[in-house]
Amino acid sequence: MPLHVIDAAELERLLPMGVAIDALGEAFGAGRLPEAPLRSHVETRSGSLLLMPAHGDPGVGVKLVTLTEANPGRGLPFLHAVYVLFEGQTQAPRAVLDGAALTAIRTAAVSGLATRHLARPDARRLVVYGAGVQARSHVAAMRAVRPLDNVVIVSRGRERAERLADEVSASGLVASVGEPGAERDADLVCTCTTSATPVVRGELLPPGVHLNAVGAYTPSMRELDAEAVRRCRVVVETREVAMAEAGDLLLAIGEGVVSPEHVLADLGEVVRGAAVRTSAEDRTLFKSVGAAFEDLVVAAAVVGRA
Repeated sequence: MPLHVIDAAELERLLPMGVAIDALGEAFGAGRLPEAPLRSHVETRSGSLLLMPAHGDPGVGVKLVTLTEANPGRGLPFLHAVYVLFEGQTQAPRAVLDGAALTAIRTAAVSGLATRHLARPDARRLVVYGAGVQARSHVAAMRAVRPLDNVVIVSRGRERAERLADEVSASGLVASVGEPGAERDADLVCTCTTSATPVVRGELLPPGVHLNAVGAYTPSMRELDAEAVRRCRVVVETREVAMAEAGDLLLAIGEGVVSPEHVLADLGEVVRGAAVRTSAEDRTLFKSVGAAFEDLVVAAAVVGRA
């Protein structure tokens, strides 16, 4: 069996966003997700090293990720990664994939899947916090599942926000750079930052809004204040991962604003028909921190189309 080496451009060509969303929908809907132990998180002198293994029907795989806070100031990506996919029965190596591109697509695709099932069908106004790779991918994912006509980019880096807004405008959407608080006029909000403190305030969330919170990946990080969590009907990837790593939820629970029971469903339950949104006025939140089984599902889908 030849070993495929798939770079970012090839990965994006092989797996359009809509196909990635559908592949994850099949996996979550099947009710038998690949097994994935909690990821290993190692602090290094320069940042963090994450190891994210998984195994199941799609095969065996592991993603190796480095996170380096100082890199954007050097003109380098915050995240570097590779993914290694092995065949399930023989465990022979099948492919090495660009892990950063895989992460960008799968994270946004999971948010897209959640949005497909949780957001109002007529959601058109998107606010994105952040202006990096995940922000760009989330615009594509939201566009794949809802009829967007307006995008607002909010970021501490004005130049990056303007570049992303120009890029989105060139693709046919109305896009602009906004200020903190833009969520008050949103149908959809995606938080794609590395902030450790809230960027979204619950008191500003309008009725009917859907949020995808993806940036906070440790128990001490949060992009949403506790009031935002309290006001929303909450869905997570899996309860086990969320209760171990999702700072947005854990900090709100620790402050006594909500309880663990505030999480109404995991994404698999929603895909299989659990009704979380009960009216057009409900505010919904999908909180993700990334799960290794998602990488495995998407990597196998890529290699299957190679």
